[in-house]
Amino acid sequence: MSETRYSIMFAGEVLPDFSLDTVKANLASLFKSDLDKIEALFSGQSVPLKRNLESAEADKYMAALQRAGAKVSKQSEGLQLSLVATDDHPDDNVAAPPPTEAATSSTRMTCPKCAHEQAKAAECEACGIIIEKYLARQAQLQEEAASIQASITSTSPATEPEAPVSASPYAPPQANVAEQLPEFGELKPFGVTGRIGRLRYLAWSLVLILVMAPALGIAALGMGISDTVGIILIAGVTLAMVVVSVQIGVQRLHDIGWSGWLYLLNLVPVVGSVFPLLMLLIPGNAGANRYGPPQPPNSTAVKVLASLWLVILALVVIAAIAGGVGMLDSQEGDMGLSDMDTESSYAEPAEAAAPAAAYEYSEE
Repeated sequence: MSETRYSIMFAGEVLPDFSLDTVKANLASLFKSDLDKIEALFSGQSVPLKRNLESAEADKYMAALQRAGAKVSKQSEGLQLSLVATDDHPDDNVAAPPPTEAATSSTRMTCPKCAHEQAKAAECEACGIIIEKYLARQAQLQEEAASIQASITSTSPATEPEAPVSASPYAPPQANVAEQLPEFGELKPFGVTGRIGRLRYLAWSLVLILVMAPALGIAALGMGISDTVGIILIAGVTLAMVVVSVQIGVQRLHDIGWSGWLYLLNLVPVVGSVFPLLMLLIPGNAGANRYGPPQPPNSTAVKVLASLWLVILALVVIAAIAGGVGMLDSQEGDMGLSDMDTESSYAEPAEAAAPAAAYEYSEE
């Protein structure tokens, strides 16, 4: 059994949050057609914009057209079977009605718009249209629909065989209206758009430090020329470092799904000492989020640079331990010297008293 196919129907209505002119402009851009030709879609008649679609494809077209502001609906293209008797297959159990005056009279007509039966006249008694003008307008719509179909077919190559064009004066759009996101986002070190993960954030931060450290050293040499020149150079290098640091920090927040304005929390007391740790520990979104698709896979260079932070951290810990041991040794040395000074101060009076006692004994 073949799968049910669907058509996207449009009756010229727009969604509440859109204006008529805006919807017309959006459809003209979507169909790659002139605005004058799009006017033919807003005649009030329900027409198919796209036929012979699977359910998922029909949902994509509906979502794109609704974003453009068009009020569309999905309709099944299944065959509609009817058990009503026809002229070719009359019902034997029902007697044929007697011919009426309206059917036999050649002086009556049916309105082509509202199907009202009346005596032949130039104007419809029910809807008030001028018959000849209405038929001329329908013929014009047929010609405009044919030109729209030709323009759409020329700008969008056919990817599948299309159903034969029916008597509808409107052709379905051939343009691909479904959104197509890339698998991975583009890396932009000097911008606030895009996303980067934890390892790339560590790697880029290390590269920034390695570049700015010698730059600050060179800027400090300007102090030898002039204090003013040195201060200007150091301020410029520092400002550049801060700007790039903020840019890669914002991209890291985007990867988590947070707004880049949260980077200002680093300036808040207490919170600013914890927030950088959250940026390093919280993983990013696995798929695309409102800031774009995920970052490309981490390269070997990114992994090596991020691993160097472990070496730097180990060296800092070793230096801290060595400095603490050195301070303890110096304090113990200072305490030993103070004890020796105290003992010598006690020994000197005793040695001075001993010769005095010997002198008094010799006089006796």
